[in-house]
Amino acid sequence: MDLDEKVSSLPFEPGVYIFKDASGTILYIGKAQSLRHRVRSYFAGSRALDAKTGSLVREVADLETIVVDNEKEALALENLLIKRHRPKFNILLRDDKTYPFLRFSAAEKYPRVYVTRRLVQDGSLYFGPYFPHNLAYRAAKFINKYFGVPSCRCDLSKPHNRPCPGMPIGRCLGPAMPGGASDERYAEAAHDARLFLEGRRQDLARSVKERMARAAEEERFELAAGYRDLLRTLQELEEKQKMAAARGDDTDVLGFHAEPPLAAANLFHLRGGQVVDRRDFYWEDLEEFAPAEFASSLLKQLYLDAAYLPHVIHLPVEIEDRELLEEMLGERAGRKVEIHVPQRGSKHRFLELVERNARHSFEQRFRMLRPDSEAIGPAMSEALGLAAAPRRIECFDISHIQGSDTVASMVVWEAGRMKKADYRKFLIRGDAGNDDFASMREAVGRRYRRIRAEGRAMPDLVLIDGGVGQLHAAAEALAALGGPLPPLACIAKKEEIVTVLGRESQPIALDHHSPILHLIQQIRDETHRFAVTYHRRRRARRTLRSELEEIPGVGQASARKLLGHFGSVANLRSASLAEIARVLPASRAELVFQRLRERR
Repeated sequence: MDLDEKVSSLPFEPGVYIFKDASGTILYIGKAQSLRHRVRSYFAGSRALDAKTGSLVREVADLETIVVDNEKEALALENLLIKRHRPKFNILLRDDKTYPFLRFSAAEKYPRVYVTRRLVQDGSLYFGPYFPHNLAYRAAKFINKYFGVPSCRCDLSKPHNRPCPGMPIGRCLGPAMPGGASDERYAEAAHDARLFLEGRRQDLARSVKERMARAAEEERFELAAGYRDLLRTLQELEEKQKMAAARGDDTDVLGFHAEPPLAAANLFHLRGGQVVDRRDFYWEDLEEFAPAEFASSLLKQLYLDAAYLPHVIHLPVEIEDRELLEEMLGERAGRKVEIHVPQRGSKHRFLELVERNARHSFEQRFRMLRPDSEAIGPAMSEALGLAAAPRRIECFDISHIQGSDTVASMVVWEAGRMKKADYRKFLIRGDAGNDDFASMREAVGRRYRRIRAEGRAMPDLVLIDGGVGQLHAAAEALAALGGPLPPLACIAKKEEIVTVLGRESQPIALDHHSPILHLIQQIRDETHRFAVTYHRRRRARRTLRSELEEIPGVGQASARKLLGHFGSVANLRSASLAEIARVLPASRAELVFQRLRERR
């Protein structure tokens, strides 16, 4: 059956349509109240097509449809398929920040809760994203404290001789450990933590209340008191949520700026009447920009799967699916969710502010404005998940050729600029040879042993030019010195992936337009340049010294004099006989001059 026949035979029911090219690659996914009417409109000769739709129709060679019961199901399925297949003609959500999620390791016998920025298909359940990012850590701490479900890295599938460090302070139930909870008690706690993460507070409170009454009847008063305290905490959280709902101050505001094919969007989150965070989104491949379609696509991908929904969403344009989206989001939230386009007053003025921020984000990203030195530190701490904004960064690199003349370099970035007065170079003294890890251990160890001995402050971030192996080598050198380790990270060449020590399983792939990545690359490239320059100078001096020592009558002492006087290989090779004679006796000077002339 050819394409025209397929279109003519489509049902009039709601569903999702999938356009494919001749090779079977999915080009576009859309939803329709009537599949036949919607799909036929693409191929109607009377329709004036924009550039994007015209390109799409020219590439379509096949289509598939999925019939559903109503338009709400079509909208949900469309969103799911777009996120799964990421077709090139759909507007795809691309978040510039890596927000933290809570990972509930449901596939484990004893599930645990972790903060993560990387979603992996490993059978775990993921909740989030959380913003501001410290909210994820606070939620994990709450689960540790009130449910006893830990965030530790211990292998709970094996018996342990000693209790977990979290057990004495009530942060871990400690299954498979001396004095730990039974499997049934841990399963109950893990179930409670999952209900809490899923937002099913009422179901959780009801279950806790039943267990509290049962424990009291069985005269297990200590256990009943624990359930009572948990119930009170849950009721306090519920009251705070009701108060926020009554004030109606839970609002998200979306603004955007586009100059096709480029676009930038900002989403501001207001909680309790205060801006708690903002998110940035960027696109580089929008052939056409239809504001209403753009805003609708963003809302679907942002909120249809979100763990938490605001009470109000403000947009700069009206969208076609507004009522349908409000209904679906309200059903998910269990309360009313409104989508507005403010026309006047303070809400409209704030929307204009968000749009100005989106325009500024566009300028910074695509016009490559130099990021403000005061803003780049906090932005880097957010991107890398650091506890504080780095003011001083020290970066290390190793340079050698097949293990010979191995050197290391260290450059310094401080307060928004490279601080060349603090650059350092290291001649690797050990027998490292080709072992970059050993060389890195030596360089880092020598640097910070001296810093500690002199009582100077450690840098806010130590950056390593290399992979995880070099990162661990630097960490070993610092650990051997004792005391707390400064934040360590490495950037691997080619892939340009940043890895932070302690989060090796969650490498950070920054957008290639990101000012943070540009700064890290600038520091890394300067370190590499400094290391290679020093290595070349060392190699050239060694080569020339060996050449000089081959000349009859010229030994190590004479070679050192020449190199010390002229300073560089180039200067010595271009020196005249009279200049060389000022350093060596005339006869030896003439031999050196003639030999260098022959070699040249």
